[in-house]
Amino acid sequence: MTQTHFISKDTGQTEFSKDNEPVLTVTPGTGERISFETDDLAYQQMHEHHDLEKVTAKLNAVTGPVFVEGAEPGDVLAVTVHDIEFPGGGWSVYLPGAGALADVMGEEWMTRPIDIVDGEAVLTDGIRCPIRPMIGCIGVAPAEGEMSVVMPSYPTGGNMDLTDAAPGSTVYLPVQVPGALLSIGDLHAVMSRGESSFVAIEAAGVATVSVDVIKPEETSSWKALRAARVETPEEFVFVGIGDPVQTSIQHAYEDLFKYLTLDKGFSNDDAYVVMSAVAHTELGGPTGSKPDPVHPFRAHGAVTLARIEKKYL
Repeated sequence: MTQTHFISKDTGQTEFSKDNEPVLTVTPGTGERISFETDDLAYQQMHEHHDLEKVTAKLNAVTGPVFVEGAEPGDVLAVTVHDIEFPGGGWSVYLPGAGALADVMGEEWMTRPIDIVDGEAVLTDGIRCPIRPMIGCIGVAPAEGEMSVVMPSYPTGGNMDLTDAAPGSTVYLPVQVPGALLSIGDLHAVMSRGESSFVAIEAAGVATVSVDVIKPEETSSWKALRAARVETPEEFVFVGIGDPVQTSIQHAYEDLFKYLTLDKGFSNDDAYVVMSAVAHTELGGPTGSKPDPVHPFRAHGAVTLARIEKKYL
């Protein structure tokens, strides 16, 4: 029987750091599963107070970290998402000044409890949509300093807000410290791609994953990853991070090109032609590549995704 470890939301952290003490040690490749519990207390307090200064709960906290035996700098941590469950409903919140609708929404808070009924999120009195559970914040510790759990996105992950980080997918993260130190948080019941409003249908829940470690060959595109990758049942997705946005596009597209040529045997010309036809780019989450020094919820740069269907590989 597959062993499952449960990590309580009480281990929540507000940063990714090599200095955070592991709450669990696992052996990769065994199939043992890790369930990360998250909470929504910050959104409950926002709903109650409509004032961030009165929110005492940790904002966007991540649960963990988990020490993965044998993971060393230069490796890649493969995190396969098996299940995401929500014991209750979720929240829609507008934070004044945040997101692409800040100018039209103005300075008044908006908070709305969102019921989840029969696998659907009840958005308004007349509109429901199927839930599509996903992990908003997933990452491993950086070699130096701390990574915010809010913004920006980092080479080792963070609050990337990718709808592809969902059950059935594997998230690949570049390891920079021994043990990787994996943490997970910010579960979403459903999120518009790109999360341009800055907040999805946020929900407390439990994400269950398993982990493995890849030891890349020197000539592989997996060596020295610049950012995360995601493998879904149908696609490979490459994350590009950079400022300005064109740099993030270039990084994502270059990394897909290297995967085709170094790992899949494409010639440069063939990779170019195939990508010109069927390799799509789009904006990822809204957290960018570096924070605005003035506004805490406004990013500079961008997260771009380059995706290709597996049938072309």
